[in-house]
Amino acid sequence: MRGRKDSELRPFPDSRVSMIDVSELGLKKHHIKVLLEIDVTEARELFRKIRERDGKGLSFTAWLVKCVSTAVDEHREANAFLKNSKTMLIFNEIDVSITVEKEYKGCNVPLPYVIRNTNRKSILDIHHEIREAKRPASGEDSIVIGQENSRFYQLFRSLPGAIRRLVWKVFLLEPYTAKRNMGSVMLTSVGMFGSIDGWFIPTSIHPLCFAVGTVVKKPGVVDDKITAREYLKMTVLIDHDVMDGAPAARFLSRLSELLKNAYGLVDL
Repeated sequence: MRGRKDSELRPFPDSRVSMIDVSELGLKKHHIKVLLEIDVTEARELFRKIRERDGKGLSFTAWLVKCVSTAVDEHREANAFLKNSKTMLIFNEIDVSITVEKEYKGCNVPLPYVIRNTNRKSILDIHHEIREAKRPASGEDSIVIGQENSRFYQLFRSLPGAIRRLVWKVFLLEPYTAKRNMGSVMLTSVGMFGSIDGWFIPTSIHPLCFAVGTVVKKPGVVDDKITAREYLKMTVLIDHDVMDGAPAARFLSRLSELLKNAYGLVDL
């Protein structure tokens, strides 16, 4: 499409409409924002050994999903939705929404994919599911990969923004519906698309959200000696409505421990 001589018009992907709504609604969430820098040197070394041994790599995102799910499984308040002003709903099954970049009508578009019941899946199970999600799908127009492109979503995307967001608030953000459609935890690995020494601050409607940045090599102290270490940049959003500061700190401490100790990788 042509615009003026000094510009170019491009069609706006339908899949991005929901992102506008999510961003608008996410600004109203009471998230605690935490910036973490975690030493993942041991894990990165094991990833390199796995690649050398098997001739193919293991998904770093799959390992992160498993570590997050294990920590959440031990601190269930992190897997809760506020149902109303008096009750919150804590789910036993952990569903993690990740972002998978796929070609959509000629453009590379990040689309969400929900991995179900991650607390009961192994790292390899999650790894294979992510690889499968990246393959071309017949329902390419769907908002969530693997979800049928129904008339409801076609109609929904065509509604004015104010009406769409009202539908979100009344129906789509009801805890059971929200978990079914978008999972209970969001993990976006923005660091895979570039090398940036910094933190990304996302906007989310999930009660728990992780924005994973780049792994940066820099000096660290181990056994009172300065040595080169690899650090993962990570931003965490925690819904303060369902989780107080002290439980949140314990949850993040456990997650950091799992990541630092290369949880689950030694046995692969």
